[in-house]
Amino acid sequence: MASVATTASATRILPSRNASLWTAAWTLWEREIVRFYRQKARVIGVIASPLLFWFVLGSGFAHSFRSGATGSDQYLSYFFPGAVVMIVLFTAIFSMMSLIQDRNEGFLLSVMAAPVSRSAIVLGKVLGGATLAAIQGIIFLIFTPLIGVHPGLEAIGISVLAIALISFELTALGFVIAWPMDSPQAFHAIVNLLLLPLWMLSGAIFPASGATGWLRALMRVNPLTYGTDALRNALFPAQKTDFLLSVNLGVTIGFCLLVFAASWAIVNRRTNRPAA
Repeated sequence: MASVATTASATRILPSRNASLWTAAWTLWEREIVRFYRQKARVIGVIASPLLFWFVLGSGFAHSFRSGATGSDQYLSYFFPGAVVMIVLFTAIFSMMSLIQDRNEGFLLSVMAAPVSRSAIVLGKVLGGATLAAIQGIIFLIFTPLIGVHPGLEAIGISVLAIALISFELTALGFVIAWPMDSPQAFHAIVNLLLLPLWMLSGAIFPASGATGWLRALMRVNPLTYGTDALRNALFPAQKTDFLLSVNLGVTIGFCLLVFAASWAIVNRRTNRPAA
């Protein structure tokens, strides 16, 4: 009965045999948005956890760390872009965890059996997760006055662009990790092993210039470093950053294309093992 109900649900989502790729992707994108905001506790948790982490950790290091920012040399100001990236990371992780849930419930199998391209799954899930992550990150920008920052329109525009790119790359990376997995526990293990260290070594907590040689090398090859630095470029133009804004945006866009291509390839790859 559950399988029949799931199939019927997927049929309602993709009703026409001639449904286009974009129509199917739009429907799956809309499903991600609606499902997220129906879970009020999840929305609150995504915002509250990084906010608490930012305030507690930032306050604890406020008098022992100097970032060199003009007008505010407290650690709260340095850590603020890292807190925004943390929100984006948490939202992307939870969004892509739904991919495993959809597989276990049979919904994903029903979508794949529908007369549309598999690429619709990539577009719908990745764009849906990236949209949610970007919205949550942009909302966090309202706390900039707490650190004495009042960004202008140009700074806000660059910040929104940086957040959108970071959201997209993390969601697509989460998709690549979650697609072959069957259990949320395995996904959590990979998150703890890969994604959280990726965030910690992105310049969110400490700058690459102050790290030891081998650690600095890891931070420089970490693609998330450039997205975090781009956000810092926008919010703190007078603050010395590790890279130029053009370099940060260029590397981030390149990684977005790379992980999206990887997610596209992994979904369209034909294997003997069922994907759902």
